[in-house]
Amino acid sequence: MGFISNGTTILDNGAFSVGLGNQILLSEQTASASASVSFTSGIDSTYPIYKFEFINIHPQNNNIDFEFNLSTDGGSNYNVTKTTTLFKTYHDEADTTTTLSYDGGRDIAQGTGYQDIATNFGNDNDQNLAGTLEIFNPSSTTFVKHFICRTQFTHHADFTVEHYVAGYGNTTSAVDGVRFQMSSGNIDSGTIKLYGIKDS
Repeated sequence: MGFISNGTTILDNGAFSVGLGNQILLSEQTASASASVSFTSGIDSTYPIYKFEFINIHPQNNNIDFEFNLSTDGGSNYNVTKTTTLFKTYHDEADTTTTLSYDGGRDIAQGTGYQDIATNFGNDNDQNLAGTLEIFNPSSTTFVKHFICRTQFTHHADFTVEHYVAGYGNTTSAVDGVRFQMSSGNIDSGTIKLYGIKDS
């Protein structure tokens, strides 16, 4: 542990204190050949930010997309109108191809469909996905619902890929449900955790 002065560590000095204790685990679900994973409770006015963590998400099918949508009616429908953007980086195992690019074919302009947050995802036994999705002030009945998502996963052709997705649910109704699924087949395995984040 590094010391600043007089035997005080940088941890004692509060260098890592920002955000500690502010992230509260609300629930978690573990997929096992699941068609989808939905969170329909715990998303309310208690916290200004809700964060999902994706851990070892593995698809049943190969070369598919991992996606999500929002609900304003407790999960009866997942069809919130969204405007979004997506850009990506990738690098293949052979060290022959790299990119940093905007993917205009994966964004949504005032559409109600599911938003891709990982594309061309591979299902080899060792291939998986990790990442986060944050939704800001979903209970507001005044403002649209902004979100930011970042995923790191393995492309079916053995690329490491990182996706950055952001946008907003264009609704002034409270968002109270979120669903995750694959574009084809089941979520073979993996865990999704839901956290509430305090603003101080």
